[in-house]
Amino acid sequence: MGLFSKPEVVIAKESSNAKEYLRQLEELAEKATGENAKKIAKEIAVVKAGIIGEDNILFELKNSGMDMVVLHDLYIESVSGASAQIDFLVLTPKINFVLECKNLFGNIEINGKGDFIRTIRCGGRYYKEGIYSPITQNQRHLQVLKERRSENDGKILAAWKNYLFKDFFRGLVVLANPKTVVNDRYAKKEVKEQVIRADQLIETIKQMNKASKESASSLKDLKEMGERYLQMHIEKPITYIEKFKQEELEDQPAAERPAPAPSEGKYCPKCGKPLVMREARRGTHIGEKFWGCTGFPQCHFIKKIVKTENK
Repeated sequence: MGLFSKPEVVIAKESSNAKEYLRQLEELAEKATGENAKKIAKEIAVVKAGIIGEDNILFELKNSGMDMVVLHDLYIESVSGASAQIDFLVLTPKINFVLECKNLFGNIEINGKGDFIRTIRCGGRYYKEGIYSPITQNQRHLQVLKERRSENDGKILAAWKNYLFKDFFRGLVVLANPKTVVNDRYAKKEVKEQVIRADQLIETIKQMNKASKESASSLKDLKEMGERYLQMHIEKPITYIEKFKQEELEDQPAAERPAPAPSEGKYCPKCGKPLVMREARRGTHIGEKFWGCTGFPQCHFIKKIVKTENK
């Protein structure tokens, strides 16, 4: 950036699968009945809240007043078959940030073990429940990104990139719901530093850039880097809507149900989420098709497609 030039925020990728998912849900809700209608209505509320949270974070980034390149809703896969749905990859002059956006209901307590405990008020009473650690989830995203960015390099260059990864990439969990109160009194320092509110995001990014001893990249370099990560992105079809469609069909009389397509009615035996047909893109099994759980990375179930399934 020149002496008198203004900071520029480049949105290299802004679209989100969540908005397409919401559109499909609302379309399905018009025909849904009974318990399935209630489930869809609840899912719509959750998705809407998530979209509002991500839009709030995008607003903060666009008005950061610093050079950065932003990629929203980035889906990548590594050669090992691991995948990551990254809410935001933010490239700044010294540090790149992988942001996990959480628009959580209720208040959050983080204890000394790093457990996330949510307190919700319902019917005049308070209930506590454990939730999956967004820090752990984001660490897995960072690991997939680490693998993906060096998998086409030689052993020496890949080892060097992996060694430097921790100096240039940081994960942050951003709580987008302004009403959520976070109690991290007993949380470890490294946990506290990774969980912030949306209104703290830009100041945190600026402070971490200021504290870094690495040399700053130009906006041109950031744009080129953003293009490389954009090329890693894989368009992932919306598949989780199929579960609601199947449940709606099950509420109909058998004689009125349409014949299911070969890929419908298949759910993960571990977590119950829909399975999606995928094709191995790398490794020794390249080109082979398999069923993968849409609950990844929380669920790692996969099932090889035998000939009888692939007619």
